[in-house]
Amino acid sequence: MASPKITKLELVVFQHQIDDMGTDYNGFNQVYEAGSSVTASSTVLRIHTDTGITGEYLAGPASRTVHGLDQVSGYLLGKNPFERELIYNDLKRGLRHTDRTAMGMVDVALWDFAGKIYGVPIHQLLGGWRTSIPAYASTYHGDENGGLSTPEQFADYAEQCYDIGYRAFKIHGWGDAPISREVENVLEVGRRVGDRMSLMIDPACEYNTWGEALLVGRACDEAGFFWLEDPYKDGGVSMFGHQRLREKIDTPILQTEHIFGLEGHVDFIVNGGTDFVRAGVYEDGGITGAMKVAHAAEGFGLDVEFHGGGLAHRHCIAAVRNANFYELGLLNPKIKSSQPPVYPPEFTDELNGVDANGHVAVPQGPGLGVEMDWDYIEAHKVDTLTRE
Repeated sequence: MASPKITKLELVVFQHQIDDMGTDYNGFNQVYEAGSSVTASSTVLRIHTDTGITGEYLAGPASRTVHGLDQVSGYLLGKNPFERELIYNDLKRGLRHTDRTAMGMVDVALWDFAGKIYGVPIHQLLGGWRTSIPAYASTYHGDENGGLSTPEQFADYAEQCYDIGYRAFKIHGWGDAPISREVENVLEVGRRVGDRMSLMIDPACEYNTWGEALLVGRACDEAGFFWLEDPYKDGGVSMFGHQRLREKIDTPILQTEHIFGLEGHVDFIVNGGTDFVRAGVYEDGGITGAMKVAHAAEGFGLDVEFHGGGLAHRHCIAAVRNANFYELGLLNPKIKSSQPPVYPPEFTDELNGVDANGHVAVPQGPGLGVEMDWDYIEAHKVDTLTRE
């Protein structure tokens, strides 16, 4: 029997509107802004094969994926879609002068293809056993517009999330705020819900100095936070800087969101730059690459935490012992919805997408396990790019 082949790559671009959404002081972070709206573009990568089975992946915004399609299409056409490990390594080498993120969407779609061929969910192919995963509510950045504008509003929202079922909550602060307000935010949220919820803070590399990171880290110690993530403007990549920060505070550090790929993660670990290890299908080469990072962390006796939501991460976490939470977000009490409504509510990563115990469901259908709403996608489609 002849080996199957990839015959066509297709990238479907569609749009959806997010109401009451704007950007913050520097235009990078999305924040609550009443009356404003954002038109977001999303894409679905479809890898067609001569078997008649197509691997699909909701791959993210067009700004990330369209260029990636051209990076990989010449290599992929004619390849055996089952040879994910070979494809991972070839693309890793071939894209070594770029950020390599195009690898991720390809790999996830190939895993979707494999699951559909065998008629099982991806987590079963990975050896998974979990049927649900505890989630943390991950906020949008703080704003100055009355959404998440004060420590009290962050604490109120944490209590709202607790009432829904969440038992963990992560802050994304203001970025340009006085560091005293960041400290106050940590202490207020800790005072209000710290005895009931695991708490985290992710400044998203916004603090100007290592010293500001130290001040917030000491506040995290006082409030009993579960982790401090990517605090200052090294960009999340300084092994030495974070190793020294770990010496000065008790709160565990979570790093490596911005260290793309397996080897860089291992270097960060062995040089003492983190406690928790960050991994993700976008940054680390899809499910294949993210699972390599997860198992490397396991080998060092550390936990891995996957960056962001999405079906692929539900499958990965379902098959990983050393992961604590699923990141659900981003969320704001005054933004009704921000995700494209192409999946049923329990798989859409909006505020109420958890059960009464604060867990998200693991898909059980073949491949990624949940059918996309193609009527919605077609109605909102703006372009289709094909390579064959």
